[in-house]
Amino acid sequence: MLDHKDLEAEIHPLKNEERKSQENLGNPSKNEDNVKSAPPQSRLSRCRAAAFFLSLFLCLFVVFVVSFVIPCPDRPASQRMWRIDYSAAVIYDFLAVDDINGDRIQDVLFLYKNTNSSNNFSRSCVDEGFSSPCTFAAAVSGANGSTLWERPVAQDVALVECAVPQPRGSEAPSACILVGRPSSFIAVNLFTGETLWNHSSSFSGNASILSPLLQVPDVDGDGAPDLLVLTQEREEVSGHLYSGSTGHQIGLRGSLGVDGESGFLLHVTRTASSLCGCSVKGLYEKVTGSGGPFKSDPHWESMLNATTRRMLSHSSGAVRYLMHVPGNAGADVLLVGSEAFVLLDGQELTPRWTPKAAHVLRKPIFGRYKPDTLAVAVENGTGTDRQILFLDLGTGAVLCSLALPSLPGGPLSASLPTADHRSAFFFWGLHELGSTSETTGEARHSLYMFHPTLPRVLLELANVSTHIVAFDAVLFEPSRHAAYILLTGPADSEAPGLVSVIKHKVRDLVPSSRVVRLGEGGPDSDQAIRDRFSRLRYQSEA
Repeated sequence: MLDHKDLEAEIHPLKNEERKSQENLGNPSKNEDNVKSAPPQSRLSRCRAAAFFLSLFLCLFVVFVVSFVIPCPDRPASQRMWRIDYSAAVIYDFLAVDDINGDRIQDVLFLYKNTNSSNNFSRSCVDEGFSSPCTFAAAVSGANGSTLWERPVAQDVALVECAVPQPRGSEAPSACILVGRPSSFIAVNLFTGETLWNHSSSFSGNASILSPLLQVPDVDGDGAPDLLVLTQEREEVSGHLYSGSTGHQIGLRGSLGVDGESGFLLHVTRTASSLCGCSVKGLYEKVTGSGGPFKSDPHWESMLNATTRRMLSHSSGAVRYLMHVPGNAGADVLLVGSEAFVLLDGQELTPRWTPKAAHVLRKPIFGRYKPDTLAVAVENGTGTDRQILFLDLGTGAVLCSLALPSLPGGPLSASLPTADHRSAFFFWGLHELGSTSETTGEARHSLYMFHPTLPRVLLELANVSTHIVAFDAVLFEPSRHAAYILLTGPADSEAPGLVSVIKHKVRDLVPSSRVVRLGEGGPDSDQAIRDRFSRLRYQSEA
């Protein structure tokens, strides 16, 4: 049994502690012994507490400095819409984007022909040694449309390629390469417009310059990809190799032994390069007389005809488009003919799936119909009976088909990746989908937006009655700010007129858009569908 003191201590613990304190006060020597015998853990805990509060103070001080003392960098204000007009001008079918002024917003590059530049710049055609009118290259801010640089570059331009890589370790800026008429080969600084080099080309005066300007693996050993220009004179197609860093010609002209009715694409295999069924290694040997830095690919060599050094085509009819499937070197090739299209294995050049019969109206575009699954959108038809087919690139299966009539000569389609690992697609078609007339007097191009999560719905964003020369959908800022760029101008290059460069932010067009239902409509109202398109988020390509 507990004695009386223990029982009272258990019932009144506070009184018991108070009694112990008084006893300790009355016995100071005992207190000193207790202090001396205090365990080292208590002193360590006090040091830890002091270190904790000191760290907390330092963190709060850093947060205060970053939040209130150090100014945040100014974020450039990006206008939702801007427009630039040029009077008595002609616009080229060329449009490129890049961050030229370093504000992390994509800027726009284009070409136009005029007598003089805009009011902000004083350079004229005569100042650069050209007769008037001549071709101007211009770069404008993607944020507000202000001119970044603008200058005459050639009398006329046949081909242009921007963002050409420079030699490894070189401080040379990115360049735009222009093949001019009648005989000029020019590189301009992408960021300032200044000339990097300018040479006379070796093309015959009767030769036609074929598109596109191709980049080939480095053949002169300076670390930069080189350039291949194709020309056609009568029935003969020739290749001209140029250094990508200096513009000097490599060797002489070499005949490819093909006609000019096929498409052209540089395709890199594991150990060699092939162009239109012709070996670039063989072309290099023709123009220089030496073997060059290429390796032979025995498998590909065995597929070339021993006499013509050409490869048999898998296309039924004339080849209209040759397209690399997005991926690494040696990736697959989409071959689009006048009567069918097929996906070819990038190494064996054998069909991956059965060719699909089609009358392809315009160049196909790639995107993702299912999450993380690459698809191709093919415009099949002749205008008013156009069908847009979405095909799985892995199997060739048709994922979806949309009836969307269009006008002759409409602009190319485009796609943008979305945050749900699919793509938003942009197509041009007739303003009234039920109309079958092709009268050009009142006909208007309408821009339609499509997303795979709403397979029976199109959103009409805008309609344009002027002639559209070029169009593209662009992600102006990483993971945000999707907009489209439009170049409009005269249809006849010999008849100058009003030229316009227009940017519209996609999201701002959605609230006033028209919902077009294909087939039986779902339960969602038009406003609910607009809200779903407004909530779309975009992502940058990997």
